[in-house]
Amino acid sequence: MARHLITSALPYINGIKHLGNMVGSMLPADVYSRYLRQTGHEVLFICATDEHGTPAELAAQEAGLPVSEFCAQAHDAQKAVYDGFGLSFDHFGRSSSPQNREITQEIARELQRNGFIEERSIRQVYSNTDGRFLPDRYIVGTCPHCGYDKARGDQCENCTRVLDPTDLLEPRSAISGSADLEVRETRHLFLLQSKLTGEVERWIADHGDDWPVLASSIARKWLTEGLQDRSITRDLEWGVPVPADVWPELAAEGKVFYVWFDAPIEYIGATKEWADAAPAERRDWKSWWYEADESVRYTQFMAKDNVPFHTVMFPATILGSRRPWKKVDYVKAFNWLTYYGGKFSTSQKRGIFTDVALELLPADYWRYFLMAHAPESDDSSFTWDLFASVVNKDLADTLGNFVNRVLSFSRKRFGDDVPAGAAAGEAEARLGEQIAGLLAEYEAQLDALNFRKAAQALRALWSAGNAYLDEKAPWQQVKTDPEAAALTLRTAMNLIRLYAVVSEPFIPTAAAAMRGAFALPTDGRTWITGEEARALDLVPAGTPFTVPPVLFAKITDEDLSAWTARFGGTEA
Repeated sequence: MARHLITSALPYINGIKHLGNMVGSMLPADVYSRYLRQTGHEVLFICATDEHGTPAELAAQEAGLPVSEFCAQAHDAQKAVYDGFGLSFDHFGRSSSPQNREITQEIARELQRNGFIEERSIRQVYSNTDGRFLPDRYIVGTCPHCGYDKARGDQCENCTRVLDPTDLLEPRSAISGSADLEVRETRHLFLLQSKLTGEVERWIADHGDDWPVLASSIARKWLTEGLQDRSITRDLEWGVPVPADVWPELAAEGKVFYVWFDAPIEYIGATKEWADAAPAERRDWKSWWYEADESVRYTQFMAKDNVPFHTVMFPATILGSRRPWKKVDYVKAFNWLTYYGGKFSTSQKRGIFTDVALELLPADYWRYFLMAHAPESDDSSFTWDLFASVVNKDLADTLGNFVNRVLSFSRKRFGDDVPAGAAAGEAEARLGEQIAGLLAEYEAQLDALNFRKAAQALRALWSAGNAYLDEKAPWQQVKTDPEAAALTLRTAMNLIRLYAVVSEPFIPTAAAAMRGAFALPTDGRTWITGEEARALDLVPAGTPFTVPPVLFAKITDEDLSAWTARFGGTEA
């Protein structure tokens, strides 16, 4: 079995994330991690809060807190939401950790030794009103490419083009809103990406063909446009300090590393955090990252706006270090989930945010809907009507009602144990073949990281049970042939047991409830083989069972009216 290293893009520390952030990285990474663990692979699933850079300082300023205190509180708040969504991180770290500081500084030293960092004088925007140099995100203005009037000094949120602050039209300070800006000279460190272009091109040529088109096309577009040397330090109070042993003058001036330099390194740093958190277990973080053998397969999950940094800048950093750090094998990139055709936006508070989502409904409702409509091949749109339709049809009717009517009817007619009934016949053999085929399709789509298609295959598994039940009609059979009715119900209960296992990556809470319905001697089953799916004898006759509470309640018209009124429900 392979060892799977899985990372999802680090969520910014500045506030609770919206559903677009969830479906664009963390949730699909969790679904994949759960599936791999269930099928016997060793998995290390790593994420962390991205705590450096301008967003952290601005959010702390708005909250009236020291930035370190703000980040500590915000980390705990985000972690609580992710726990609520059932995200199975092996470790959820912090980019402000000592481990990340240590590794980031050492990689910077290696880049310097190898001739890939250069100190340069640059002209940088200075705010007379604020009395300080303004890092890129402290400057907002109009994007010169698309005309978006809230573009930041590092990237336009609307068209995703990477910018320099001096590119902006009508720039102003994000701190004070002042347009009293001037350009002054200062010194910063630059990563000489131009010298690493050939190596990055060869690396992408060797790996990019295996990636989804979305990821590979963005990476190659950047290479076509040419890699530019990039400033990797900023004038901020909060960040990984430039090490004084190499750059004493810059360290004395308080320079810190650019957030996009240290944030990807936090994948490594968070893994060391994971190891350091349990010294008695002697966890070997280096076997995943440093001189990792061929058994380690590294998969990254991210939205499309993060692709350039992960497929170009971070690989250039790692290649230039000349150290045997593990580089990504597969980049799973996502388009955007929109809210009625407009962008979810943390800064503009548009859309459904993850903490509020959990106040409305349990996590499984959101998990299933988001993955069934994951923005893989194109952007996808969230609407309340679509959400209600999917929940009611797939979760409440197709799965939840199947579980409830099978167990309730069997208890009513045959008592609290799984009935024996007649021997399986032709209908059960056909059903077993169908279930085995659908399970194979489900596994194939999860192996390929095609989440919408995997959700379709899972839905088809649930639907097959309903079709079997409707065909056999045990509520009619029991009147004339109780043994046949008992067989039908026993077979349906075996489907519930199968659903409990294979649905876990998508809906872990409901899966646990289905598992708990049967009092089996052991419940350590992790996956279902094709042979077991054909046989459908996972739950022996005589096994005690209970009827769990309703798995999924339907969303009512009253719910829809209330939520639409609260959050809005019109096309952008």
